[in-house]
Amino acid sequence: MNIKLLFAALAFAAFTPAATAQNDRQVTVHDQRLASDEVIDLPEAMTANLDSLLDEWHAKKYLFPDTTCVDPDFNPPFADEVYQQRLARIPAVMEMPYNEVVRTFIDQYSGRLRRSVAYMLGAGNFYVPIFEEALDYYDLPLELKYLPVIESALDPTATSKAGAVGLWQFMLATGKRYDLKVNSLVDERRDPIKASWAAARYLSDLYKIYNDWNLVIAAYNCGPTNVNKAIHRADGVRDYWAIYPYLPKETRGYVPAFIAANYIMTYYCDHNICPMKTKWPIATDTVMVSRNLHMDQVAALCGIDKEDLHALNPQYVTDVIPGLSEPCALRMPCDKILAFIDAKDSVYNYRADELLTRRATVAVQKPEPAAQRTTKQNSRTSGGKTVTVRPGDTLSAIAKRNRTTVAKLRRLNGMRSDRLKPGQRIRVK
Repeated sequence: MNIKLLFAALAFAAFTPAATAQNDRQVTVHDQRLASDEVIDLPEAMTANLDSLLDEWHAKKYLFPDTTCVDPDFNPPFADEVYQQRLARIPAVMEMPYNEVVRTFIDQYSGRLRRSVAYMLGAGNFYVPIFEEALDYYDLPLELKYLPVIESALDPTATSKAGAVGLWQFMLATGKRYDLKVNSLVDERRDPIKASWAAARYLSDLYKIYNDWNLVIAAYNCGPTNVNKAIHRADGVRDYWAIYPYLPKETRGYVPAFIAANYIMTYYCDHNICPMKTKWPIATDTVMVSRNLHMDQVAALCGIDKEDLHALNPQYVTDVIPGLSEPCALRMPCDKILAFIDAKDSVYNYRADELLTRRATVAVQKPEPAAQRTTKQNSRTSGGKTVTVRPGDTLSAIAKRNRTTVAKLRRLNGMRSDRLKPGQRIRVK
């Protein structure tokens, strides 16, 4: 056995979990061998606000508590051997070892986060089939379907502090690398289907690099650069538990949290966690939009609530579907799609001038020539009358000839002195 792997195994055998989380964002694990505590950052999804999750459209419309649940607040204790045996029985390709770090995260899910688990079990009915289809296409382990549990708590609109977005928490650059469109109007990182297929491609590419699934999901969390640095610091050992001390604090908890998520989503009944009941949504399909379209236009003429439209199409950042840039998919209930097709032209034209206010062209007011502008200005100011100064003329003489005053002439012409030049034109009215 590799000496570093042996050391890692011995080290983790000495860990015991703290009784409670240090706070809502960290857990503490005690190393009995070194008589010291290690603080591990929780994945951000484990700190998600449950009220916010329950406020999601699908939760409000299609999820509701199981009122028949028995002892929903009682979490029975189990020996380490039980956890070890249960993890071994999970039908998985990926390695899911047990240690006290994993136990700490199981305790989080089965204790403090048990109501969130009930929500995710219910929401999983909507999203897990999508995940499984993409993973299966790329021949990836289906247990990866629980990666979004620790990435986003199954919230398609989740946004991390670092700017990662969606169920799979794609950063902007990574999302674009995997063909997810992101601009001011569209963010396909929030699209459950497109993001799932992009995530499957990304995971497949990472496996080609590491050939180890625990390293793959570690790299998914903190990036290949940080994993490669940790491998280098561990003298080239390519094992998650060996490079564990050299990883960022959140990533140290990421793989244990993933193992714990697989455990709790499999053995929730043993911990008296009752999934929220699901009322399956009506069937949906997509239509292609080839012109700019406002959600209000669709809602009004197809008889669908705008909130429902946004929930079915979370990739659209605003109310505008930018079909003019390139054809865009609009997901709708199947019975509403026929209404859209039948009234397509009417939908596009409905209140278009009011709702789609971006101008395609705009007239530019051309400036007038300077000479013309001066003539008009002089005409407005002088009333159309000017005179030419004769040799020997004075302001007094000009004022007398034009029945006005010297003071008025000075004011009309902005003069500070009485000096005149022959041929000069001055205003007299």
